[in-house]
Amino acid sequence: MRECLSIHIGQAGSQIGNACWELFCLEHGIKPDGLISSEENNESVASFDSFFSETSSGKYIPRTLFIDLEPTVIDEIRTGEFRQLFHPDQLISGKEDAANNFARGHYTVGKEFLDPVLDKIRKLVDQCSGLQGFLIFNSFGGGTGSGFSSLLMEKLSAEYSKKSKLEFAVYPSPKISSSVVEPYNSILTTHSTMEHADCVFMVDNEAMYDICSRNLNVDRPTFTNINRLIAQVFSSLTASLRFGGSLNVDLIEFQTNLVPFPRIHFPIASYAPIISADKAFHENYSVADITKAVFEPSNQMVKCDPRNGHYMSCCLLYRGDIPCKDISATLATMKTRRTIKFVDWSPTGFKVGLNYQPPTVVPGSDIAKVPRAACMLSNTTVIKEAWSRLDYKFDLLYAKRAFVHWYVGEGMEESEFGEAREGLAQLEKDYEEIENEVEELDDNNNNEEY
Repeated sequence: MRECLSIHIGQAGSQIGNACWELFCLEHGIKPDGLISSEENNESVASFDSFFSETSSGKYIPRTLFIDLEPTVIDEIRTGEFRQLFHPDQLISGKEDAANNFARGHYTVGKEFLDPVLDKIRKLVDQCSGLQGFLIFNSFGGGTGSGFSSLLMEKLSAEYSKKSKLEFAVYPSPKISSSVVEPYNSILTTHSTMEHADCVFMVDNEAMYDICSRNLNVDRPTFTNINRLIAQVFSSLTASLRFGGSLNVDLIEFQTNLVPFPRIHFPIASYAPIISADKAFHENYSVADITKAVFEPSNQMVKCDPRNGHYMSCCLLYRGDIPCKDISATLATMKTRRTIKFVDWSPTGFKVGLNYQPPTVVPGSDIAKVPRAACMLSNTTVIKEAWSRLDYKFDLLYAKRAFVHWYVGEGMEESEFGEAREGLAQLEKDYEEIENEVEELDDNNNNEEY
């Protein structure tokens, strides 16, 4: 089997996890108590061993861990609708919070918490016959999401060096912020996990708010709305592992196709069609339409405009009733569009996945049920805009050494701030070099024409 372990860290990770497992249970016909609903056929039961393990009593338990340094969010899961779905040992919470402080999550509070978490992970790994890798959900801005995630990633890298480690990260938004020290936490965690994460899929809350209010007509989107959108992306990403299809995509294939150089591993996610139920009957869902939609900046889940940069690679994951020939024709058309620019050294550019299972929606959610959908993961040079924004905010804070004493007081060296900032400056340079190479080639080609 090709099992995957999902690890949900901190408040953001745990709440996204809630939405993801709610959706997976619906897709596979598993009731909130872990039993299969009677109308589910055996073929689909056999397909989801990669995400669920079966107990001797015939119950299905998710292969997952929820971790938070404070109990509130995980207590909600313990008392919520899916309390019988998870094994009590899979819900791990501490007594004191990381308090939005990377150093507390990484050094003091997180250090004490690490051994029991690693024990639980070993137990889950032992239940797998062919573990593919780890899927880690966290936010860059939180204390647990940044500090404890990077500590855990270091250990996973040491113990399971050959396994894929894919991260789903909530990236700091340009204007909306949930904490003042978000730039510090984000840059410290990015620097410390640079060597340990194989691929980091980024989404930001502001882009998600805009999608919810524009496409779903939700005036005041909540985290539930946003998390259900992220769950759809994650479901599309893992559909090949759980359902049949003519072009299946494994976890390792993502990093092989999306990461041209080890450090350039921050793809942006986009998804289409995201549409409200009242508009659903008036829309056309042709392959060409949904493919065009995923390339639109308004459907990107990070605030930046891909028209200002160059794509290095794109992974297009289709699901539902989609003929192969339609995809080939659509991609040929997309390559001719002026707004979609690829770097010169990536002639093919597209990786395609095709799955027969149409998307499922949670009853009562704002997203309409559609016969087919596409999810795109694109590695583009324009993400350097997002890194520059974050570096600028970091510089403003660090110039005054504001809030630094809270980090130093938890056992962190002040020099780590400088090292992390240099690491991010180097990452920006790496993206700029790729961009400049492309521009130089363009100039040379223009000169030859004249």
